[in-house]
Amino acid sequence: MKQTEVYKVNPDNPESDRIEAAAAIIKAGGLVAFPTETVYGLGADALNADAVLAMFAAKKRPLDNPPIVHVSDAAGVYKLAEEVSSKAQLLMKQFWPGPLTLVFKRSANVPEVTTAGLGTVAVRMPRHKVALALIQACGCPVAAPSANLAGKPSPTTAQHVFDDLNGHIDAILDGGPTCIGVESTVLDVTVEPPMVLRPGGTSVEALQKAIGDVQLHPFITTQKELNSEKARSPGMKYRHYAPKAQLILVEGMVTAVMGKIKELISACWMADKRVGVLATDETAWAYEADVVKSLGSRRNVDTMAPNLFRLLREFDEENIDFILAEGVPTEGLGLAVMNRLRKASGYNIIRVP
Repeated sequence: MKQTEVYKVNPDNPESDRIEAAAAIIKAGGLVAFPTETVYGLGADALNADAVLAMFAAKKRPLDNPPIVHVSDAAGVYKLAEEVSSKAQLLMKQFWPGPLTLVFKRSANVPEVTTAGLGTVAVRMPRHKVALALIQACGCPVAAPSANLAGKPSPTTAQHVFDDLNGHIDAILDGGPTCIGVESTVLDVTVEPPMVLRPGGTSVEALQKAIGDVQLHPFITTQKELNSEKARSPGMKYRHYAPKAQLILVEGMVTAVMGKIKELISACWMADKRVGVLATDETAWAYEADVVKSLGSRRNVDTMAPNLFRLLREFDEENIDFILAEGVPTEGLGLAVMNRLRKASGYNIIRVP
């Protein structure tokens, strides 16, 4: 088993020697985890097919689940995309660097494994000084899905990465906790109107304000598993973001949700199971369970996103058998939070009036 090195870096002024050491690993075909503003990514040279295959293997990620390719400036897109529309250019100008991934028709420069055999490539420019410095030092685009074992909650700290991938990757750049806490929004700009394939750190409302009509893929709001299709974006296939415990999501009016969760707590205890509740600031007081945690306030759903994956991992540390999660409002980042909760539950969703 290889030794995974951990390099502490200043997130505001990353040390050049540590960035260069990490870049040397990626340029040599190795794997380095690094912080972005959303979650930690696992970086490989996007143009090196063997390195990308090694990244899939380290994560135990299915080969038909495409990673996002990260660039350090907008000019990097033109080496990866066959064409960049005026609408895409507007989005890049307004939202990059930032948590928005754009899906383009891929150029012949991009290996098939990097796009999971698709004719498209997903690209973004992260808004994090460590990430940008690393990509620039590499001198190549960096393919970087979340730096976790496939299916587990995404990592928002270097410790989460270490817990999942120690011994399977070469190095981790520890730049502290991420700030947004859920992955980037993925927008397909090869179709008209553009289609959101995954909600994330850039809200749908902000996209609509910038370019007008934006469609949501049915996958985003579904409350059941859809028929399998080729994944056009990360997170569109397979169970994602899931803790070890069975997560049950309860959606509906708040008072009805609380009543149903209390019933489920009793049922879990009758079955001699440890039960946790993922509640909100306004409701956590009402539950008696083995563990109760709050995502944040319903009055500001954007603040919930940074807590989600950390709390799911904490439930695992406390050996919970069942997690009963409240549904939350879907405006702003709430849509991304609900999308992740639905996926994490395996669509084990209870609707109440």
